[in-house]
Amino acid sequence: MDTSRVLRTTGTVIAAAGLLLSGCSSSGSGGPTASVSSGAGRGAASAEPAAVPAPLRPYYEQKLKWRDCGVPGFQCATLKAPLDYANPGSGQDVDIAVARRPATGPGKRLGSLVVNPGGPGGSGIGYLQAYAGIGYPAPVRAQYDMVSFDPRGVARSNPVECLTGPAMDRYTQVDQTPDDAAERALLVAAFKEFAAGCQARSSRILPHLSTVDAARDMDLLRAVLGDEKLSYVGASYGTFLGATYADLFPGRVGRLVLDGAMDPSRPAFDLNRDQTAGFETAFTSFAADCAKEPDCPLGQGAPGEVADRLKEFFRKVDAQPVPTGDPDRPLGESLATTGVIAALYDESAWPQLREALTEAMNGDGSGLLSLADSYYEREADGKYANLMFANAAVNCLDQPPAFSGPEAVQKALPSFEKASPVFGAGLAWASLNCAYWPVKAAGTAKELAAKGAPPIVVVGTTRDPATPYKWAQALAGQLDSGVLLTYDGDGHTAYGRGSDCIDTAINRYLLEGKPPANGKKC
Repeated sequence: MDTSRVLRTTGTVIAAAGLLLSGCSSSGSGGPTASVSSGAGRGAASAEPAAVPAPLRPYYEQKLKWRDCGVPGFQCATLKAPLDYANPGSGQDVDIAVARRPATGPGKRLGSLVVNPGGPGGSGIGYLQAYAGIGYPAPVRAQYDMVSFDPRGVARSNPVECLTGPAMDRYTQVDQTPDDAAERALLVAAFKEFAAGCQARSSRILPHLSTVDAARDMDLLRAVLGDEKLSYVGASYGTFLGATYADLFPGRVGRLVLDGAMDPSRPAFDLNRDQTAGFETAFTSFAADCAKEPDCPLGQGAPGEVADRLKEFFRKVDAQPVPTGDPDRPLGESLATTGVIAALYDESAWPQLREALTEAMNGDGSGLLSLADSYYEREADGKYANLMFANAAVNCLDQPPAFSGPEAVQKALPSFEKASPVFGAGLAWASLNCAYWPVKAAGTAKELAAKGAPPIVVVGTTRDPATPYKWAQALAGQLDSGVLLTYDGDGHTAYGRGSDCIDTAINRYLLEGKPPANGKKC
């Protein structure tokens, strides 16, 4: 598999945004089954025009000017949004980049289907042009305009900038499992340098990058597209964005699919520890699969034995990094761990991970480095997409930090290492980054009910590494109209990943407005 596409939606990670980006049971259990409005109404500025304050009306009434994107079949436009929704008359705006692929036909056009790949920090336009706009099921693309946008602070939409390419290269190599006070000080210094870089380069937009801001931008987009209701598919962090939208604007919800769900009620500490356990679950599946292969570089045996061998490999490269062909970027523990985690998002990457580990254990770390570069969205020329920067900016604004300082991490290490003997320490330390963020958190963990919204389909994968299955169960339970759809399998998210059962259920919901029975299992 091409390492640049190890994770089809590279941005679909949710986590602490430190050195690592750290978003069926009891079938037919009587959930909502009513059809959902297609949301195809045209021409209205808003489903609830009276609810739009006067200073926001110019934004809701703007007209998008579509132009050629330079990618066949796609059109692009720019949406104006207020920098600060609390002061929309200030005259300060942000430019939101939007793209669409018009419905191909045949069949009745159902309006726009907005898609988001997650992150936070994933480029919606990149995802639309590389996958959703051409790879979503043909019947869905036939009846919907496929639409996405780069959320504020991401890619083409006033992107957050923090560090140069060479500085990011150094940042991603900092030891994330410090063994002594000196190493802890170096890690803290790296987090502080990262935060200071963001403040120096992006101070204007940093206070205005919350998920609530992005959800309000999405309602502007719905209105200017001419859709009375929002139809939406969000993956990973995109589920939090979608649930936030539904809670803010329940009367404007059309057909919402939240795939690889986050639990908005979990504080940052719990989210990070839960995700740590999710990666351990995914690694256990990989280890069991690897042990069946004669070429498994971690050998045969029980998953615990395989895990011990991986930990020993990490210890070795921590002490003596492996050459990669780039003298400035040898494979140390940090990059090796990131490379392994990158491949755990998608079980189709497991053969590549076996090969990369084999090579690294024989003195060539280039394969794992390539996997890590894919995860960080680093190009061959040394330039990074702004995924890491936007990821931190949004996460650190949405919730108070998981930890107040190194002492708090040290105290929590046993619980993280219990959650994952392989990855626990690294992911615990990665969760420290928001402690040094220059902007105080604007949000907090809370349940999202979206009272009055029509049925919302929440999809969970039982062995999802990045968004543990219990998060989907929790979100479906919090939403007044949540419908849980379960995929019993591996990998991150479920729609479009090979399950006919999942795809059929979601396609029927999107095209006919008929959600699956609550609790359906695939």
